[in-house]
Amino acid sequence: MGAYHIIGGNILSGEIKVQGSKNSSLPILAATVLNPYKSTIYDVPDIKDISIMIDILRFLGAKISRKANTIVIDSSNIKTWEVPEYLMRKMRSSIILMGALLGRFGEVRVSYPGGCEIGPRPIDLHLKGLAQMGVNLQERHGFIFAEAKNLMGADIHFDFPSVGATENLMLAGVLAKGDTILRNVAKEPEIVDLQNFLNKMGADVKGAGTDTIKIRGCNIRDLNVVEDYTVIPDRIAAGTYLVAAAITRGDVILKNVVMEHMEPILAKLRETGCKISCHDDFIQLSAQNPLYSLDSLRTLPYPGFPTDMQAPMMAFLTTVDGTSILTETVFENRFKHAEELKRMGANITINGNTAIIKGVKKLTGAKVEANDLRAGAALIIAALAAEGKTCVEGSTHVERGYENIEGNLSRLGAKIVKID
Repeated sequence: MGAYHIIGGNILSGEIKVQGSKNSSLPILAATVLNPYKSTIYDVPDIKDISIMIDILRFLGAKISRKANTIVIDSSNIKTWEVPEYLMRKMRSSIILMGALLGRFGEVRVSYPGGCEIGPRPIDLHLKGLAQMGVNLQERHGFIFAEAKNLMGADIHFDFPSVGATENLMLAGVLAKGDTILRNVAKEPEIVDLQNFLNKMGADVKGAGTDTIKIRGCNIRDLNVVEDYTVIPDRIAAGTYLVAAAITRGDVILKNVVMEHMEPILAKLRETGCKISCHDDFIQLSAQNPLYSLDSLRTLPYPGFPTDMQAPMMAFLTTVDGTSILTETVFENRFKHAEELKRMGANITINGNTAIIKGVKKLTGAKVEANDLRAGAALIIAALAAEGKTCVEGSTHVERGYENIEGNLSRLGAKIVKID
């Protein structure tokens, strides 16, 4: 599993460039299945989830070259519509291939996806929407068989603004016959990024970032080569580094950020007393005592506070005077990191979907385990401020979403090494 060894106590300072967005890159890579031409995509993060998606696309028949953060995908020879179970189970986001494969071939066979253990993330919204588009679905022995002799546009209202379901049905709608209207959809910046890529590919998608997305179905012959497309910066990675600076009472500059995407995170950091200045192409955070607890922090779909930042913020709030109340409204089982933080001396009480966090004078190093991606980031953040040495086991979880986190933190002055 690998581990991070961290000696706490160093104040972070300096500047780093933020990676491209994990949560944009994955659906954009899935979208290339629709297009029987080449796509050149820049600023794709070098992380494990991207490697898994590339493995899936290669299995399907795509030819892929990868150099640093640039990926060139030739999807002209994709022939199969079956994704093997061993690859599906490695990554939750693999389910969005359903929409793309149905659009390209009219059928797909996949197993239920894997991913982090952060509570139930049912795919019923995906399947319900696809059924409305004329897809015949059968589920047996852990596999989903889907077929649509005529994939038809439909008017679909989501019960909940699911990011994954929004992406899946956007992909399905591109080559469907007629218009697809998706209502009560997710508004995340990554949805807008997917729309922009699809349109550059020759699709006709409008409304991303609002409650309603409209897709005018096109013919595969209407699609075209994507000469170059740059993925947006990763707002969660950026938020993680800002919180790392805050917990060490440091002063850092982040380059390659979109301010609007960061605002829900910046608002809460400002509320704790962090000084933040925003410029055209960078953010600077300076954190010095006194810092303040948060009366209320609730995770919500965008533009609310992101659930992916809940664990890193909890780690930070354990070191802030006073009592903070943190409520998780998106996932049911996303407080596993709390017990590990308590091993480091944190004072956290869990009551259902609410965490009551009382700031302590200091955290202490300990051996802890990351159970999922963002929990791993939270434990690394806590270790940066802890007295002594901390061993965070489960580095493979962290590598799923953060490109060279140990290198970036080291450049800012942290004492951290990864042991395989």
